[in-house]
Amino acid sequence: MTPKETYYETLAKQLIKKMEARNFGACYCPTKVEALEKAYSFLTPNCSVSYGGSESLKEIGLISALASSDFTVYDRASAKTEEEKRELFGKIVTSDVFFTSANAITAAGELVNIDGSGNRVACLIHGPKQVVVVASLNKVCPDVDTAIKRIRQIACPQNAVRLNLSTPCGSLATCAECLNEETMCCHIVTTRASRIKGRIQIILVGEEIGY
Repeated sequence: MTPKETYYETLAKQLIKKMEARNFGACYCPTKVEALEKAYSFLTPNCSVSYGGSESLKEIGLISALASSDFTVYDRASAKTEEEKRELFGKIVTSDVFFTSANAITAAGELVNIDGSGNRVACLIHGPKQVVVVASLNKVCPDVDTAIKRIRQIACPQNAVRLNLSTPCGSLATCAECLNEETMCCHIVTTRASRIKGRIQIILVGEEIGY
């Protein structure tokens, strides 16, 4: 193994212990291919599936795989009106499996996310029977404060460009503490534990994916 591969494997082992102490399930997949295979292992026949907006899920091939699958998939992008969005979210929040990523992970095993509309963190917190988080180990930060800083300085500016938002971070490549109507920093959520053991399953990936 390369030094980076060895480092990520060692880091993953430490994180898994800390995550399990928080009632999370956790595992390590060195590659995107293995991460996709592991993600699919949480799906059962006839289950309903949904997912939050995530480049990580796209990069491991999960979104395209679900689109061509026989599962009942609730895709929020399919809603055309506000009424349809509301109706669809009712189905998403009660789906059997919800896939998402994490914007950052602390060295203590906590999940840290920043969300604009809040739909992604809402489903992480409550609703779907099973939540599967796919996140690469380059998102690991020393603590919550550092994690929030990383998200605002690295992830949000790139997401602003990807989503063609008018927030200052998209053009400045750094957070401007904006209150822009399109701001992504509406909800800053730290998930430090799960009351339901194993409801949140975390797939740590050794290849860098997402922002």
